[in-house]
Amino acid sequence: MTLEAYLGLPYVQKALLVGVLISMCTALLGVTLVLRRFSFIGDGLSHVAFGAMTVAAVVGLTNDMLLVMPVTIVCAVLLLSVGQHAKVKGDASVAMISVGALAVGYLLMNLFPPSGRSNITGDVCTTLFGGTSILTLQPQEVTLSIVLSIVVVVFFLFFYHKIFAVTFDESFATATGTKTRLYNLLLAIIIAVVIVLAMKLVGSLLISALVVFPALSAMRLFKSFRSVTICAACLSVICTVAGFLSAAMFSTPVGSTIVVANIAVFALFTLGGLIFRRS
Repeated sequence: MTLEAYLGLPYVQKALLVGVLISMCTALLGVTLVLRRFSFIGDGLSHVAFGAMTVAAVVGLTNDMLLVMPVTIVCAVLLLSVGQHAKVKGDASVAMISVGALAVGYLLMNLFPPSGRSNITGDVCTTLFGGTSILTLQPQEVTLSIVLSIVVVVFFLFFYHKIFAVTFDESFATATGTKTRLYNLLLAIIIAVVIVLAMKLVGSLLISALVVFPALSAMRLFKSFRSVTICAACLSVICTVAGFLSAAMFSTPVGSTIVVANIAVFALFTLGGLIFRRS
């Protein structure tokens, strides 16, 4: 099948649209997370979602989002809002939740294998690394992804200055009357929603790449928050499209190929940053 014929398939077009929207949202939020030293929160929350998916499968829920989304949102709120004032902070909290949820999820899947699923290893690999799940999206999943992506973009644009203030100096923002707790809560909820959606694209183990790489690549050349955010969003979309098309041409896993595209862009921007500073 030629690339043109492949792109003409309706389910491929839907998958590409969802992939572009999700990658743009993760990049927008990724800049804030990187600057606040919460780069690996995507990794932690994705593992929480994996554990919740396993529990949903074990108890026989037909729609696992009824459990996955609330659990992931609660953990995101605890990490971003409460975790800043707790005894176990930042990266330690993320590491504990990440490893714990992943271990519990895999243990439950082996102890209580979901009915009708004989290939547990295949199910786990698909969840962790994405597999072809992005190409098998249901119509309601596509609609949900589009609606939530629009909500994320609108939220980011409408509250841009508040997000900027909370990102760089939360104490000063609080002193000037900004409701930092409210914005931390909103950010936590939106981050959790985006992470759950992104699992379909690259799997739970590779989500951090969508959060971290575009932001770090943009920071190699740009310094202002606005320019870094815009560049990161553009790079994330470009890498997703390039990875998607490359996966179709060379029959490679979609998620892994997208991540490799992000790595290549990061290397290119790092080199460009070095050249730009010397000139």
